Amino acid sequence: MGKHSTNTLHIYNSLSGKKEVFKPINEGAIGMYVCGPTVYSNVHLGNVRTFMSFDMIFRYFKHLNYKVRYVRNITDAGHLENDADQGEDRIAKKARLEQIEPMEVVQRYTVDFHTILNTFNFLPPSIEPTATGHIVEQIEIIKSILEKGFAYEANGSIYFDVLKYNESHHYGVLSGRNIEDLIHNTRVLEGQTDKKNPQDFALWKKAEPKHIMRWPSPWSDGFPGWHLECTAMSTKYLGESFDIHGGGMDLKFPHHECEIAQAKAWHNHTPVNYWMHANMLTLNGQKMAKSTGNNILPAEILSGDTNKLTKGFSASVVRFFMMQAHYRSVLDFSNDALLASEKGFMKLMEAVSTLNKLEATSGANEFDVSAWKANCYTAMNDDFNTPILIAELFSAVKYINQIKDGKATITDSNLALLKDVMHQFVFDILGLKNVISNKQDQKLGDTVELLIRMRNDARAQKDFSLSDKIRDELLAIGIQLKDGKDGTTFILD
Repeated sequence: MGKHSTNTLHIYNSLSGKKEVFKPINEGAIGMYVCGPTVYSNVHLGNVRTFMSFDMIFRYFKHLNYKVRYVRNITDAGHLENDADQGEDRIAKKARLEQIEPMEVVQRYTVDFHTILNTFNFLPPSIEPTATGHIVEQIEIIKSILEKGFAYEANGSIYFDVLKYNESHHYGVLSGRNIEDLIHNTRVLEGQTDKKNPQDFALWKKAEPKHIMRWPSPWSDGFPGWHLECTAMSTKYLGESFDIHGGGMDLKFPHHECEIAQAKAWHNHTPVNYWMHANMLTLNGQKMAKSTGNNILPAEILSGDTNKLTKGFSASVVRFFMMQAHYRSVLDFSNDALLASEKGFMKLMEAVSTLNKLEATSGANEFDVSAWKANCYTAMNDDFNTPILIAELFSAVKYINQIKDGKATITDSNLALLKDVMHQFVFDILGLKNVISNKQDQKLGDTVELLIRMRNDARAQKDFSLSDKIRDELLAIGIQLKDGKDGTTFILD
């Protein structure tokens, strides 16, 4: 039995609007699907936050010894913005502007996406399917929905019949909307659509002659609807009903609502038991948008090459900043907030570095490490409450500094437990990296390289006493120089 058997998880389920005890379909195993990016531009910082939230959740599940199949897709098929009837799909538009193949656009931004996520220390998902790799599956689902009478053909396009579906099911079960309000709030565009009703959404779109990304189907050469892609990919790898479906808050309606409708119309199963939605990121108190210029790219944060920041920040500082907010709360990104987070992060990393060097001391133990450990798990088991977890970690930081200053004591067993738990929560679950250690390692390497160059200069000038002195004194502090045909290298003893 893994740790999951002794930890009861409570997850906020968007479907019920409350926290629920998490019970997977299969004991000890979890199927989780998260909507990935549409790869037509550099990955948005708000998207990075969403994916980071689910990376943390994935890490915690793994820590609890669940067997997790985590599926996160790549949307590489051109679909119209917001599933609109008119207009140009974003991938094709980018390709036309740059006079390149659409799949070149896809490749470029898929690579960018992976590079950014690797930089922020994400674990890769178990499966990363692409929409274009699952056209056949999507066509088969459409055939089934048509047979069951929940869709119709119009001029080579296939639309989902929302009103027909709503007769036997509730369209709006996730977002809390009802069909009457939707009808009331929709402008009817006469003559501009093949839809029976404005609420209907595309399962398959017939491609215009100029549309490059197209595939043959029984109805027309065209491309799948945006919502259908996720239904096809999630069910293929996780089954008709699976545990968790995640994504950004902005996808709840219409995207996730449509996914539920498609799945129920197709096989009459509730597709997902727990819907999880991560909240948005604002920049200086305003919504991020390329159109207004209130936008910042992940790479610009790292380099500091933006008028929004006074300097660059390490990926781990940004990650720590995001983990200081609950995944369901709005987080405002600003220079001041990052500077404050950086101070906290450095304090945490210094304490971790101190902890690794601490030795047990005699005397009464002033800190109940077992109770503290339990509090860390309680925070994470309460809908992945990382801000409370970080507050608990700083209780340990205070204690570590007290031991270092001789104001507190710790036994051997508690020291081992403290080291183990700190490491697991800081590095394995929050996914942080000790950049202080990395910087120190870099500085050490640069210093030794300088001494090697000085030694080489001494040898060139036949000052062997100085060259031997440099070698011997480095050896005395545990740094061994090795002379070879490719030059001098060093190892740490």
